[in-house]
Order: sequence, then C-alpha cells, then structure tokens
Amino acid sequence: MLERTVISISGDDRINFLQGLVTNDVAKAADNIIYTALLTPQGKFIVDFFVIGQGDRLLLDVATSHAQMLGQRLMMYRLRAKVEIAQTDLIVSRGTGPMPDGAIADPRHPALGWRAYSETDISDSTNWNAVNVAYEVPTTGIELTEDTYILEAGFEALHGVDFKKGCFVGQEIVARMKHKTVLKKGLARVQISGTAQTGDAITADGKPVGTLHTISGDEALAYLRFDRAEGVMQAGDATITRLT
Repeated sequence: MLERTVISISGDDRINFLQGLVTNDVAKAADNIIYTALLTPQGKFIVDFFVIGQGDRLLLDVATSHAQMLGQRLMMYRLRAKVEIAQTDLIVSRGTGPMPDGAIADPRHPALGWRAYSETDISDSTNWNAVNVAYEVPTTGIELTEDTYILEAGFEALHGVDFKKGCFVGQEIVARMKHKTVLKKGLARVQISGTAQTGDAITADGKPVGTLHTISGDEALAYLRFDRAEGVMQAGDATITRLT
C-alpha cells in the first residue's frame, strides 16, 4: 500500500479557497485531476499533492508524511472561507498497466500510469524508483524538501504550475525564476559507476556540485550545479556522469 493520505475539502468556497494558495489552476480539477504544490511566501516548497474534483468536494492526495502539515496550513489559511477540511479513509492505488474502472491518468506524465481512490488497494507491482529516475520525477521528502524551488525540480514539465491562473503563495519568486534565461541548478539524471548512497555529496575536482537522490540500478536523480556538472564527478565510492 502506498503511504498516501486523502484529505477532503467541501463547502461553497472550496475552489476559490484553494485557488489562491496553490501553484496550479484548481478550476481544471473539475471531474479531473491536477498536480500542484503549496509554497512559502519566499517560493520554497512546503508540500506537493494532487487535487481531484469529485462532485461537491475536492480530494487532496498527499504523501502521508506531509498530510498533517498540509492540513495545518489549510486550516491556517481558512479564516472565514466556507469550507470543511477533513481526512478521509480512501486508499490511493497506482499502476502502469491497464487502467481500472474509476481510475484517473496521472497528470504529470503518461509513463506514470493511473491513480485510483477507493476502499481497497489495487496497486500493481511497478518499480516506481525506476520510473521516477527515467522520467525525472521528484519524490516528496527526497528531491522535494523545504529547500526546493519547484522549477528546479521540474514542476513545469510535470504540469504542476500554471502561470496564467493568477496569484498564489510564492508566485512572485516562481515567476521571477521562470523568466530567467537559464536555471543554474536543478534535477538531472546521472549514471553511477561504483557504490554510492542517496544523500551522498557530489563533487568535481574537489568542488561541491550537488547531491545524489533517488537511485535505481546504475542511474539516479541528482540535484546539480549545472556549471560544474561536466565530465566525471564523484559521490561516495562511485564516479558520476551526467546523462541529461
């Protein structure tokens, strides 16, 4: 079973309430699913999640490790909005095989298959680390931490931010980064030759380059300073080569 929690937001103000907070356009979640994030006013990552429009409520599919934090933030922002926020007992299932009845395509990338919300776990045996590395998909708590800027984590390519939707918390910083000519840091896929662990520092000629994150076989995701990520690098007892 995936370690995910589903939170329900109901009430007349549910769409407008969430719309002013998160990076994506909540209106697009009507009978659909979107991927989004809540940021600090300084544009740093707090939590990423999915929003699913289901009748007269919105479902928020979030990593269980960050569910309490999300709930607390929503309650803080609620003020006088006509919304009810509650945790549900729904189970999140995922897979890449044939889509079951009632499932929804993951909005980030076709290779990420489907998501389903029910009382039972119908997940398949997909190796998600391998998929995430192959398609440069960040994971909550690994690539996505309190130090993360979402554009450096590939949020735009994963359809997690809408620059036309209007204001959201942290928008000014995200927009400023969007209009830079080139990002100087960010996630990339690397090849590993030797032994290294998630969290190992990556260096080149003794200078810090970045950090190794999710590993699958001899490839991994890494957060890199792009101006130094050339040629052969080191992490742990391994040599590292940038692939993307």
